[in-house]
Amino acid sequence: MLGSSIKNALTIDVEDYFQVSALAPYIPRDQWEIRDCRVEKNVERILQMLDVSETKATFFTLGWIAERYPHLVRRIGDCGHELASHGYGHQRASDLTEADFFSDIESAKKLLEDLSGREVKGYRAPSFSINESNLWAFDCLERAGYRYSSSIYPIRHDHYGMPDAPRFAHQVRTGLLEVPVTTARFFDRNWPASGGGYFRLMPYALSRWLLQHVNRHDHEAAVFYFHPWEIDAEQPRVEGINIKTRFRHYVNLHRTEGRLQRLLADFNWGRMDEIFLTRSRDTAIWPTPKVK
Repeated sequence: MLGSSIKNALTIDVEDYFQVSALAPYIPRDQWEIRDCRVEKNVERILQMLDVSETKATFFTLGWIAERYPHLVRRIGDCGHELASHGYGHQRASDLTEADFFSDIESAKKLLEDLSGREVKGYRAPSFSINESNLWAFDCLERAGYRYSSSIYPIRHDHYGMPDAPRFAHQVRTGLLEVPVTTARFFDRNWPASGGGYFRLMPYALSRWLLQHVNRHDHEAAVFYFHPWEIDAEQPRVEGINIKTRFRHYVNLHRTEGRLQRLLADFNWGRMDEIFLTRSRDTAIWPTPKVK
């Protein structure tokens, strides 16, 4: 194992290829039901890969998926992995009103708990869509009974990002942590180091080096994420998408599973709740609550 002794968090955002935010302009929600749903097969492949490497992970799961594949939800829990919430219908938090957002996260939490028989402690916003404009989302998460969020990506990106947010786990409300996906700090800027399209685009050696840097230089646990559709090179191609979206979505899909297998061997991995909710934290709350 090339990483340090620090245990990092391996996370999977359980959604299908046609639910990706970047494809939303090309695939209306009313077409979801008629699309070839491949998430069940891909999650099974991931579960087998994790079993072989004796790795536990956190699965941020859409309520829409859980409702249609309840046995998959139960299987994730029965295999010893953490079941967490990705909301119900993959709507960006920044596109919802406060009332609609609360309804979405509350209903998703209840659905996942009812199906699995396990407490759902964590939440990740679709497309990391909590930012400066909707920090009220943390009030909603606290009220809904979540104990942590992993909804901020502290980088600059054309679809998401909050570059001035803290890079590592921090308290955002009483009893609620925000655990951002991992960045590496160089040249007064945060750089992506935690999976997704960047993991498919960059050489594996660079991804590995960035995670090692966070473990050894920052002495912090990394949070890595990927999606089931990213190991599925045979997924249907969506017609009419622009060049940038096509590149981002399809680049190196055929290499992802092999890279993930190397990643599992090179680092020490675990569940979000077992890594971050067992630590004692500074009681300071970020951002400083406004006086009402």
